[in-house]
Amino acid sequence: MTALTAIPGHVATPWGPRRPAPRRSRHLVSVPTGPDVAARPASRVRLTRRGRLAITTSTALAAGVVGASLAFAGGGSGQQVTVEPGQTLGQIAEAEMSGVPTHEAVNRIQLANDLPSAHVHAGQELLVPAS
Repeated sequence: MTALTAIPGHVATPWGPRRPAPRRSRHLVSVPTGPDVAARPASRVRLTRRGRLAITTSTALAAGVVGASLAFAGGGSGQQVTVEPGQTLGQIAEAEMSGVPTHEAVNRIQLANDLPSAHVHAGQELLVPAS
């Protein structure tokens, strides 16, 4: 529930106290009343444009650092394997990375080759990271 109020010489804002208005201006402002006021928190944090930019920049930077560390985690060592007809990524993982659990080996091969899924095609070249 809201009420419209007009106070000459003042502008009411829903987030703070009244402040002096410029001369010859009269505004109608929707002001919450009743249960809406009780449900609203007393103090809200408002992000400025600079704050949003800082959060976006730091998130992008963190994602870049994580991506770079994952890309260089293998150190570039590994071997190239060509997928044979009827061969699955799980079979390649079992054959080439026998000391590692199959699901983990499949995940490592997917990350090393930027594969969106575990589906591979005959003739596809894959980098198998060193286990």
